[in-house]
Amino acid sequence: MKNNQNLTKKIIAGKYKGKTLKLPSKVTTRSSKAIVLESFFNTIQFGVIDAVFVEVFSGSGSVGLEALSRGAKKIIFMEKDREALKILHENIAQTDPSACEVISGDSFINIKTAISKVKSLHVKGSSDGNTYLYIDPPFSVREGMEDIYDKMIALIAEFPHELCEMLIIEHMSTLELPETINLFTKTKTKKFGNTSLSYYN
Repeated sequence: MKNNQNLTKKIIAGKYKGKTLKLPSKVTTRSSKAIVLESFFNTIQFGVIDAVFVEVFSGSGSVGLEALSRGAKKIIFMEKDREALKILHENIAQTDPSACEVISGDSFINIKTAISKVKSLHVKGSSDGNTYLYIDPPFSVREGMEDIYDKMIALIAEFPHELCEMLIIEHMSTLELPETINLFTKTKTKKFGNTSLSYYN
């Protein structure tokens, strides 16, 4: 088995800047590139402060923990893979576990649980109304993932538009996502080689 101890990345900015996060095996998950993360956080800027941040298919949790470092109030991680979950919990332990919640299992099934938790946070006043939904599904070129984007669009359609400040999808650049998904409208797509970010409001 390949030794994964050298697979790491650092938190770029904020309270936990410089913290080293472990990454799961590249066979298991695909980590967001630093240039993609920097572009994303440059786009949302101070909007992340005091927000709820939901990272679907979170892997190591690098996006959600970057959001936490930059001032997000609550992070909800969604992940299925056992190795990734173990590393995710280790990474969370380096930051603020009380601000993080992990929903383990199939994200397509558990999206209703995530919605319920977001609604609860809004009702309790734990958020100022800003919720960011970051979705980074396995690329469809992986075996068994051919229908991943169809399932992802169905998942997005379930998320209440009124609860979401912004929806972000990290995807293959060759994929053309629809202009609208339920009440969400695509505002822009930024390309970074084989990876792109599409933004919906």
